[in-house]
Amino acid sequence: MAKLLIVEDEGVVAWHIQEALENLGHTVVASVASGKKAVEIAVETQPDLVLMDIRLKGDIDGIEAAQQINAHFHTPIIYLTAYSDDHTLERALTTNPYGYLIKPFQEKELRTTLEIALRRHRLEAHL
Repeated sequence: MAKLLIVEDEGVVAWHIQEALENLGHTVVASVASGKKAVEIAVETQPDLVLMDIRLKGDIDGIEAAQQINAHFHTPIIYLTAYSDDHTLERALTTNPYGYLIKPFQEKELRTTLEIALRRHRLEAHL
């Protein structure tokens, strides 16, 4: 299964996501609450995929963190956010995300989006 990084500043939400991912057989390399820490951990652990909240603690939001992670690696990003306004979506789209889930979401939606993103990334890497 995949190595995943969770970037979520709400502890309870991060815990639920981690539980769901581990129940699906994935390994969570870390769960962090800031964009700066997300970039550091992504560089250190090179996860297969990042689940990224957009609004985070600190100076770097999830979109900026995704841009910095993508500058180092071609790591798939799935955004997990409560924000679906046009401006936020337009900013997020500039990072070519592999998914965009609106909170609250169901575990089934997370699983489906995750599996599609991982499969797409493997196919793109193969090509």
